[in-house]
Amino acid sequence: MLSRSALRAVTANARTFSSSASRQTKVAVLGAGGGIGQPLSLLLKTNPLVTSLSLYDIRGAPGVAADVSHVDSHSEVTGYPADKLDEALEGVKVVVIPAGVPRKPGMTRDDLFNTNASIVRDLAAAVGRVAPDAHILVISNPVNSTVPIVAATLEKAGVFNPKHVFGVTTLDVVRAARFLAGITDSNPNDTIVPVVGGHSGPTIVPLLSQTDKGKSIVGEVYEKLIHRIQFGGDEVVKAKDGAGSATLSMAYAGAKFTDALLRALNGEKGVVTPTFVKSPLFADQGIDFFSSQVELGVDGVEKINTLGPLSAEEQKLLEACLPELKKNIEKGKAFVA
Repeated sequence: MLSRSALRAVTANARTFSSSASRQTKVAVLGAGGGIGQPLSLLLKTNPLVTSLSLYDIRGAPGVAADVSHVDSHSEVTGYPADKLDEALEGVKVVVIPAGVPRKPGMTRDDLFNTNASIVRDLAAAVGRVAPDAHILVISNPVNSTVPIVAATLEKAGVFNPKHVFGVTTLDVVRAARFLAGITDSNPNDTIVPVVGGHSGPTIVPLLSQTDKGKSIVGEVYEKLIHRIQFGGDEVVKAKDGAGSATLSMAYAGAKFTDALLRALNGEKGVVTPTFVKSPLFADQGIDFFSSQVELGVDGVEKINTLGPLSAEEQKLLEACLPELKKNIEKGKAFVA
């Protein structure tokens, strides 16, 4: 049994997502039976901007849907088995894709490529066929490659809209805020760090100089903080001892980004957050996807912001990011070619 204080805490956490519900939205989670998909589905059930949830997976989605549907929020929840993907996508405005295999000890996100690339390609093809105007939020790793896979798959189908495809890099932002807060004995709400580039290892570029608390971090402390933000997933994989990767924090981050998009689609102004999208910032270097501060609007991507002033250390991080990111993007495109 939950104590009254625990129940109050759950209710308060639900309110961290948007409370405006003037235009609600149907959302699908593809991969709802997995380690990310289950808590993500639960968090989305608490979001008042969600009219209904379509939960799909090759196994377990109807059970997850039955469980989550008992949560006392307004949205309706339906689970779909492996052979009902098209039905799961009918009428959907936002599609969140956490489907795929998790990392295990010693694996990088890139090691997941062969399995997850096929899964993401097939799901993107279904979205393009059934819900071509939907906004697609890609969580499945390696994001640096899976987002180009989604884009190329939709391009083949003639329905790619660069304003509607997002790589969810929010976990890097969440980690940066949490880790910097720990070092500076601050509230994470006061240590929000723009994180740009990509979503794996050296492609993750935290811009500590652009936040007041981060400007004071130098030397060895700075280097250790950057490394922890870039490779924070490794400590979770190690701590779980082969039993999985960062699923709960990723579900939280995925729900947080989904909420930001829903608020923008609902007409809220000034919603700005890092996300990995089709971008002009480094297109002249053959890097046409990049994560930067993006302003979201009623049709998805509204404005892609420039990086702003970088410190000497951040410039070095960016220089290390770009060639690696280019390889990741090209690998994704080649998979669909």
